[in-house]
Amino acid sequence: MAKSPTWAFDDLTVGQTFPLGPKHVTAEEIVAFASEFDMQPMHLDEEAGKASLLGGLAASGWHTCGMLMRMACDALLLDSTAQGAPGVEYARWRRPVLAGDTLSGEVEIAALRRSQTRPHLGIVTCRHRLWNQHGEVVLETENAAMFLTRDAVA
Repeated sequence: MAKSPTWAFDDLTVGQTFPLGPKHVTAEEIVAFASEFDMQPMHLDEEAGKASLLGGLAASGWHTCGMLMRMACDALLLDSTAQGAPGVEYARWRRPVLAGDTLSGEVEIAALRRSQTRPHLGIVTCRHRLWNQHGEVVLETENAAMFLTRDAVA
């Protein structure tokens, strides 16, 4: 028999947080991501990064979002009834993520509401924050996510 997920809509509370990371960011992964998805010089070359406003070899903002998503999966989503998300309200890149940084963060449950058309589904507003090893916020995002209720999976 399959294990029941730990987190369903009914198990979440406003203000609840889930820790993310830590995640060490390497130059190799920055270049690998940029080589395929964001070929701007500051993401591909240390010297170009130093010459840019970013101050060093920097992860693409989209790479940073991808790292956040992986951490959110590990911390919450893979052990939940999450059914996906209808979109992202905002993503704000506050500081560059540089090669050698170590990221940590949290997911905060900001709001909960049951779907009016699908009573077995809840809408969870999630706020995410990532910070570097200096405690500086590098990314903030907010999105709604859809979670099944506990009785929908019982």
